[in-house]
Amino acid sequence: MQNQSFVTEFILLGLSQNPTVEKTLFVVFLVIYLATVGGNIMIVVTIVCSPALLSSPMYFFLVFLSLLDACTSSAIVPKMIVDFCKRKTISFECCMTQLFAVHFFTGAEVIVLAAMAYDRYVAICKPLYYTSIMNRRLCGTLVGVAWAGGFLHSIIQIIFTLQLPFCGPNFIDHFICDLFPLLKLACTDTHIFVLLVFANSGSICIIIFFLLLVSYGVILFSLRAHSSAERRKALSTCASHITVVLLFFIPGILIYARPVSAFPFEKNTLVFSTILTPLFNPMVYTFRNTEMKNALRKMWKRLILVSGQY
Repeated sequence: MQNQSFVTEFILLGLSQNPTVEKTLFVVFLVIYLATVGGNIMIVVTIVCSPALLSSPMYFFLVFLSLLDACTSSAIVPKMIVDFCKRKTISFECCMTQLFAVHFFTGAEVIVLAAMAYDRYVAICKPLYYTSIMNRRLCGTLVGVAWAGGFLHSIIQIIFTLQLPFCGPNFIDHFICDLFPLLKLACTDTHIFVLLVFANSGSICIIIFFLLLVSYGVILFSLRAHSSAERRKALSTCASHITVVLLFFIPGILIYARPVSAFPFEKNTLVFSTILTPLFNPMVYTFRNTEMKNALRKMWKRLILVSGQY
């Protein structure tokens, strides 16, 4: 039977209690949010409007990665920006909704990143079979698995949290509703729940991160048999993905892959993984990718031509 909570709202302590600092943070995070959503939507539009890119599995996955980054940022930053201007409260229902959304999108992103690594493995280690293996059906299936996996991961977290009774303090020392800050407020022994969070979130981060490291180890090993030009091209393609993987997984492992809930830099680490990483991803994939830069130029030229006609 679900435990009933006496708490109807939570008060978020946020990143600062200083009004002057909060004004500065309001401007900073507003700019970050607009750049994040704008950059990721730009990637989506560029790929969708470029049939040559959209037909490539790598860019097909990149569309969904960019959508997930934009959604993750939208689940966190707008509320944070509003909180810089008023009392930082969030209802119990909205808290659970935010918790579900953040873990849904990040859970799906973990699987999309794994799918992108598998795509690079097939492209480099099995080039003759690439088109037959990475067909539309498999790519669509992997994306479907990502959405389903994100939903399953998130719904498990929500079920855990809804079993907790909240009957005392309602101050959350964080800028969002997340698992460990909520566990600190529960009116019960939460050691079992901490282990469940570790099993659900931490183990997923560790296992998939390990698999990604192994896959790129195999890729690097196989590149020894390729020419220097092929190695440079393959490494250039993989470098962007490896950068994104490191930016995403290392903060996640630091936060969730630990059997204790005390982590003094959790807020700062979560800012990096959920707010700054979605901002960096468009930069990584556009500045280091010649095909994306060429597609962006073509799209801007078309836009200028169309606007010039009016």
